[in-house]
Amino acid sequence: MAQHPLRREAGLSTLAIHAGQAPDPTTGAVMMPIYQTSTYAQEALGQHKGFEYARTHNATRAALERNLAALEGGTHGLSFASGLAATNALVQTLSAGDHVVCGRNTYGGTYRLFEKVWRRHGLAFTFVDASDSDAVERAFTPATKLVWVETPTNPLMELADIAELSTRAHRVGARVVVDNTFMTPYFQRPLALGADVVMHSVTKYLNGHSDMIGGALITSDEALATELRFLQNAAGAVPGPMDCWLCLRGTKTLAVRMRQHDANARDLAALLEQHPKVSRVFYPGLPSHPQHALACRQASGFGGMLSFIAGDGSLAAGERVFNAFRLFTRAESLGGVESLVCHPASMTHASVPREARLAMGFADGLLRLSVGIEDGADLQADVAQALAAL
Repeated sequence: MAQHPLRREAGLSTLAIHAGQAPDPTTGAVMMPIYQTSTYAQEALGQHKGFEYARTHNATRAALERNLAALEGGTHGLSFASGLAATNALVQTLSAGDHVVCGRNTYGGTYRLFEKVWRRHGLAFTFVDASDSDAVERAFTPATKLVWVETPTNPLMELADIAELSTRAHRVGARVVVDNTFMTPYFQRPLALGADVVMHSVTKYLNGHSDMIGGALITSDEALATELRFLQNAAGAVPGPMDCWLCLRGTKTLAVRMRQHDANARDLAALLEQHPKVSRVFYPGLPSHPQHALACRQASGFGGMLSFIAGDGSLAAGERVFNAFRLFTRAESLGGVESLVCHPASMTHASVPREARLAMGFADGLLRLSVGIEDGADLQADVAQALAAL
């Protein structure tokens, strides 16, 4: 499948729609076809059209990989069956005895994969406050090979200074991986700030419609990309062509969606910060956020994710507000056009020990909002009536 002849300086909105794909040369179809096949015919022994078996190559998947690489400013994109499959593939580049420094407030599934699966295979993990670059550096050992950060974090919305951490990690020969799921390349470009790899749960904002599961890794490191491509094929955690097509459809509207997510979240964060029944709001777009200046420096917006603590932060207070939402759907996940409310302690972060959660200010009753693109006034009214339940 041909690629669209884009100008090198094309803007992100243009890249989102055209990068990695062009109208089908056979039929002129504007949309990328779904190559729903498991195998490919060979013309003769050893003669094929570049495709042999769909776990290894699929044209729909290849188009998505090129598209995501272009959006993040990388040269190589690799798609996986889920965000955790992408994370797992990256960890598979390590060997027993290697050490990983990871932000303490990471997604619960990432924590579970590191602590419950890979630690018993001989990898070492240290979880630190990644908003403190000095703390990250103090955690380095001679065996440190990887620094894994989310910024903003899930769900406390803490930021890591990508450029600073990349400089420090590279001094000791460690790679920096940034989970950019919350911000997307529309607002934040980690590779341009010095990171080595960007990870996405494409299930979330990149797809944007809550109808598929997928993950991705993007890098400009040629050797690493070759190793990851081998692991992608060898371990086989690849997405199906329909899921790839759904994500390609989603990235086309990424720019317009992210602008509305961001606008709605800013308004809701301001409302929550002034509400008498809310004790704390976590959103980098608020000037009161301790890292607001960093958010303004390394990103062009603040995104659609925020968290808050209602009342005294108890489970009872959080449960009462959680159960009172009407327009916000009570569900895990995030990044779809519809608004969701999540109780991380019992949902996304149930695998994180309670004492570890409380130590970082993660109250039992904390609620996380994935702010959708509905009319802002309707979202504000729903939040207000939910808080009235206290």
